[in-house]
Amino acid sequence: MRSFIRPARTLALSATSFVLSALVTLFVISALAACVGRPVSSAPGAAPAKGTARKTMRAFGSEEELRNYFRQLAEERKRQLARGRSETNAPSASPMAEQAASADAKAKDESITNTQHADVDEGGIVKLHGDHLVVLRRGRLFTVAIGNGALKPISAVDAFGPDIDPRSTWYDEMLVSDDTVAVIGYSYERGGTEVGLFNIDRAGNLNYRSTYHLRSNDYYSSRNYASRLIGSKLIFYTPLYLSWYSDNPFAQFPAVRKWHKGATAAEFQRIVSATRVYRPERQLNATYGLALHTVTVCDLAQNDFKCEATAVLGPAGRVFYVSPESVYVWTTDWSRSGQRMSENSTLYRMPLDGSSPSAIGVSGSPVDQFSFLESEDKHLNVLVRSNTAGDGMWGAEVAAGDVAMLRMPLSSFNDGSQSASSWSYHPLPKPAGYTFQNRFVGNYLLYGTGSGWGAPRQNKANLYAVRWTDGDTSELSLTHGVDRIEALGANAIVVGSDGKDLHFTAVRLADSPEVADEYIRKDASQGELRSQGFFYKPDGPNSGVLGLPISVPGRSGYRHLFEGSAAILFLRNESLHFDELGELGAESDKAVDDGCRASCVDWYGNSRPLFVRGRVLALLGYEIVEGNLKDGRMREVRRVNYAPQRTQITSR
Repeated sequence: MRSFIRPARTLALSATSFVLSALVTLFVISALAACVGRPVSSAPGAAPAKGTARKTMRAFGSEEELRNYFRQLAEERKRQLARGRSETNAPSASPMAEQAASADAKAKDESITNTQHADVDEGGIVKLHGDHLVVLRRGRLFTVAIGNGALKPISAVDAFGPDIDPRSTWYDEMLVSDDTVAVIGYSYERGGTEVGLFNIDRAGNLNYRSTYHLRSNDYYSSRNYASRLIGSKLIFYTPLYLSWYSDNPFAQFPAVRKWHKGATAAEFQRIVSATRVYRPERQLNATYGLALHTVTVCDLAQNDFKCEATAVLGPAGRVFYVSPESVYVWTTDWSRSGQRMSENSTLYRMPLDGSSPSAIGVSGSPVDQFSFLESEDKHLNVLVRSNTAGDGMWGAEVAAGDVAMLRMPLSSFNDGSQSASSWSYHPLPKPAGYTFQNRFVGNYLLYGTGSGWGAPRQNKANLYAVRWTDGDTSELSLTHGVDRIEALGANAIVVGSDGKDLHFTAVRLADSPEVADEYIRKDASQGELRSQGFFYKPDGPNSGVLGLPISVPGRSGYRHLFEGSAAILFLRNESLHFDELGELGAESDKAVDDGCRASCVDWYGNSRPLFVRGRVLALLGYEIVEGNLKDGRMREVRRVNYAPQRTQITSR
């Protein structure tokens, strides 16, 4: 759906057009979700299959075997159409499927990104390289020196190559490995994931190196990130929607090319052979399209950007999660019998060590990546809902249906012929409303609903705390909605609005979870919705400082795409009691025209709290503000504006 929404947005993109497009998106996903209404725990096919299954899926033996498989799928599709099983009054193929068918820093730096897993870095808008911050902003890369107490802009370059037309391309995420900066974007004009590589030296100077394209469909999600970095390995999950009627089906396969002026499609080199394409031992319904769900690993330690990929065949729907050891992809296959729609889901496990993937039949769907936890006891724990379309585009924002927790040993994964036992699902209370939030924190799974991308509502909400080892569930009453759930060490914080004020509720996760404290920031709303907008820096076993961007009261969530945050609010946590330290504010009245040429909408946000080597910084658009904690209050020390053609440092 992003193909409809994002390319149409030029420098003149308006808030009104976004709202209309978003409503269309939500309507389509809601209509899809309305087709099924059964409880997750009672889904057909939940019982394990009889017989002995292999532990991993089978790869195709040759190109010809795979080609014949595609021919069989095309013939089956023709027979279905001949029997009148058309797509009328049935879930339509996703617009993304329609698009596809039609067309000295060697030492480990401390993390300044709020990630789901330690040592699994996520693509973001600001990273740390030695003594410099690296910022991705509106189609450009910037570095700002922070070593030896400095706060000084150093370098600025376009986030794309000198021979690239950046129009119709969105440069979304950035990662840093040793002396390489990788910018990840999606190009509608050049047809796939675009990776720009830049060198960064000890002085913070940036130099463009090269650009590569990975053939893929759009990866955008309102919650998830497309890329991860583990060591020097850059990891992508990308879907590729397949057309059965192509004379050369392999022309659609995952491939990479190095960009140069005049580059052609013929220069793409396949990175997935038939013997690295796997399928589950269960029938796949091709009625609503199939996809190659591809995990690509590129080693940034090599100058030639060598990539390897593994792909699994599955339905077009998607939601994915990256643990330190594996990538999990959850897909849902829709089928029709008369007027009745049913769903059959398959969960794929793709190890990052390159070993063979495995699969298992499952029910329902997770809402987003935070619905998953690969726990240290070798189990996978997943919150699932029926009537849910995953996290593609804005799917997570309209999740509905019954709720259950799936808990199963990793050894349950097989060749896809067997399903998770119905005993593996624990039914859970269903919260009212949409904009569902969930998070595993310590020994608990927490979930509830709030306002999300819409206007803050005057509502109270219940927070559910589920001990994932045994399913024991507690229900906590809150005076606000659940718009954000984050970890505070072994405990949690829930952030939400009551329609006017912003609430921060501390939740003690002991044997019996309880609300420990609540802080209310009058006349405020969240300034960022993405997970990386929040950061908590512990300074003791039960204490620390947290930061979160805030904005004016009652601001709809989607406005963060067009408006910067008013400030970063800082709170001190002391044994789950919150005290306000103050805020570091933006000077939006001093904004200047930056001559933006690409990525002129902040899809991935523009504000972050940063805790770096004992310093407190606030990234607010083109400003970085430094604060100092003294006598329990946050005071501004200085700020720098690193906008293009403008550098101004002000001390306070």
